[in-house]
Amino acid sequence: MNTAFLASVIVLCVGVFWGVYWVPVRAIAALGLDGAWGTGAITLAAMLFLLPFVAGKTHVFRETGIVGVVSIALGGAAFALYSIGFLYGKVALVVLLWFFSPVWSVLIAKFVLRWQVPTLRLIAIGVGLVGLVIMLGGEGGVPVPRSLGEWMAFVGGLIWAGATAGMRLKSRVPPLPAAFVFAAGASLTSFAFAPFLEPLPIVAAADAARMGITVLVTGGLWWGLSIAGLMWATLRLDPARVGILLMPEVIFGALTAAIFAGETLSASEMIGGGLVILCGMLEVWPTKADAGHPQASNNAP
Repeated sequence: MNTAFLASVIVLCVGVFWGVYWVPVRAIAALGLDGAWGTGAITLAAMLFLLPFVAGKTHVFRETGIVGVVSIALGGAAFALYSIGFLYGKVALVVLLWFFSPVWSVLIAKFVLRWQVPTLRLIAIGVGLVGLVIMLGGEGGVPVPRSLGEWMAFVGGLIWAGATAGMRLKSRVPPLPAAFVFAAGASLTSFAFAPFLEPLPIVAAADAARMGITVLVTGGLWWGLSIAGLMWATLRLDPARVGILLMPEVIFGALTAAIFAGETLSASEMIGGGLVILCGMLEVWPTKADAGHPQASNNAP
């Protein structure tokens, strides 16, 4: 099978897969691991699955250096906020606010990395900001995130943008060990937030087995297999294709939340959300300047 085709299929599947990630997160919360405790358990399970691929390979972290390793861990921290956010906000808005991260990426590229930013990237910033204002303030309110979940996704997207810049420039860690560090960063973040969001969980004995299986499956599939697969695939595809192939995450997240959770978006939220998606597509669209500064996808997964 052609490597590029296989990588494309993997990225597309990851986008669809993460579009329904909110389902096991909320299921685990309903079984007793509410708030950040559930994400902490999920990411610990992922670390257990990935541990055999790290044993004896610590040299890859030394070769990468502290900046690269910390950047991967910060990426995991950002995803932890995204994951926890599903319990405190509308699924579609949480996903859309996460996909606002390309705006932060462009600003970091211009003002921190001092890269030349193409005009198309600047247009992307404008489109994204307009979309954000319409999405959050279309009903006449102040255009800022309203729920804790929305704030977590918004801040998580900012951290993700900084983390991807560090990973792009400094990380040389192979996919499976990188996924382990990613999960470790998410786990530490989750347990740091957990006591402040919800009390120590008490799981009913009747639910313990079902919860344990759900945690293991979610950690192994979403945080282990899919993250490692995405890291492998992004090295073999151009950033534009990766960004576009991940877009189904937004669609599947919104549709499944509407069907199974009864969550719907207002007209202003849909219009603003559409502009945020357009912002992401403009940000990953290839330009001549990309030849000098190859970019990794900022939306993954």
